[in-house]
Amino acid sequence: MVTKTVQFSCDETLHMKAVAVLIQKASTFRSSLWLSRGERRANAKSLLGVMSLGIENNMELLITADGSDESEALEAVADYLAHPEI
Repeated sequence: MVTKTVQFSCDETLHMKAVAVLIQKASTFRSSLWLSRGERRANAKSLLGVMSLGIENNMELLITADGSDESEALEAVADYLAHPEI
């Protein structure tokens, strides 16, 4: 299991699209991926789960990956959250 903290950086007008692309990226990996904000935790492959976190611009998120491709998954999701390419 690996973890990393990242700051979500996204223009408010593109926020929902960035979340949808995040779920697509996370879903390409075999590992389990989780996003945490404070006491709340959500499956990064679940749109409703990620939406329930109430992620906003410049918010810090903890990413946790566990599985056969965990390092690659963690880096891909962390890089995307820090610099969403929509």
